[in-house]
Order: sequence, then C-alpha cells, then structure tokens
Amino acid sequence: MYEASGKIKLISDTQNFPSGFSKREFVVTTGDGKYPQDLKFEMVKDKCATLDNYKEGSDVKVSFDIRGNEYNGKYYVNLSCWKLEGGGGGSRSDEYSQESPVSSEPSAADLRKEDDFDDDQIPF
Repeated sequence: MYEASGKIKLISDTQNFPSGFSKREFVVTTGDGKYPQDLKFEMVKDKCATLDNYKEGSDVKVSFDIRGNEYNGKYYVNLSCWKLEGGGGGSRSDEYSQESPVSSEPSAADLRKEDDFDDDQIPF
C-alpha cells in the first residue's frame, strides 16, 4: 500500500471499453518544494464514480497500489487508486484533514448515536 497527498490537477472522463471494463484517470500534483510532481492515477469499475465528488484544485490523500504489466514487449506501470480522501495538503504527510467530500468508511460516531442503545435492554 502506498499513499500520496496533493492537489487534483486534472480529472478525465470515464473510459468505457467493449469488454465492460471502465476506468477513469486523474492527476495529482504532489510536493510543495522546488520540483512538484504530477502523478497520474486510475480508478476502475465502480470506483470511477468516486471522482464525481471532487473537483480540480481539491486537496486529496490517495491510497494506491502499483500495477505493472507487459504488452507486446513493452512494460507499463499504473498507479491504481483504491481509496481517495479529502484533505492532505500539498505534500506527502501522515496527517490529513478529515473534512472529506467522500467518506469511504463511516466513523463509529456516524453509526451510533447516544440514544440508540439502552443498556438496560441488553440480554447478557
């Protein structure tokens, strides 16, 4: 698992293929230093819609895997995003903002409200 943080520079349209496969690419600019890097990531299948909740210029934290393959004697590398969160600033960091337009997993507070449970009614 790898992570990168930065600002979304470009979000492309979803590409649909005759086989039923779909992918969507986006570019994130990382680093605040002298040499910022533009990294192209891709999301596939049902994850493509995740990008609808973001716009160019948004700060994000990207969790991704590196995928490599060979085709006709040439080798290709793809950065395959499996989780995208808002926040993150412009540089790689372990700390990021929890203010996310898309939450991939609800927090415990989202799932439970104080009045949801009555301890007197627990059967054990």
